[in-house]
Amino acid sequence: MAPQDISNLIVRTSMKDRAAFDLLYRQTSAKLFGVCLRVLRDRGEAEEALQEVFVKIWTKADRFAVSELSPISWLVAVARNHAIDRIRARREPAIFIDAALDVADPAPGPEAAAVAGGETGRIYRCLDELERDRAAAVRGAYLDGESYAELAARHDVPLNTMRTWLRRSLLKLRECLER
Repeated sequence: MAPQDISNLIVRTSMKDRAAFDLLYRQTSAKLFGVCLRVLRDRGEAEEALQEVFVKIWTKADRFAVSELSPISWLVAVARNHAIDRIRARREPAIFIDAALDVADPAPGPEAAAVAGGETGRIYRCLDELERDRAAAVRGAYLDGESYAELAARHDVPLNTMRTWLRRSLLKLRECLER
């Protein structure tokens, strides 16, 4: 489905068009599920998050601004931000060593690998073009859900420096992916 078609579906969804919302769900749910699964690393939680993401899309579709940017980027941002919010909401300070038993395998599951398979190679090649610390910060922020403050502390740089690193790194990644 072309980006313009997805934009039209989002606009129609903002007008509470149920048929458009249904089609938008059918066309984008697999990709958005992959985003949720990659961030949350738990299939059940990713399924719940996906439902909540589509509720947000239904209620906030009027905030979508039609532009030259890809509408799927807006949808992915909604899903990614929601999944990160879920991670932040469940975080508790690790008090007992037994908590280490619940650490999930960081490798993507088969569903995430299948969904992201087409673009993964290109993205990792572009990440390899970044400086090592910048690439690690991008992975931490956008794949692992770490906050800017956590990344700034880990890399021992000021918070605004971390924001600049990430903004510039994303611009470089976009340039690389457009080649």
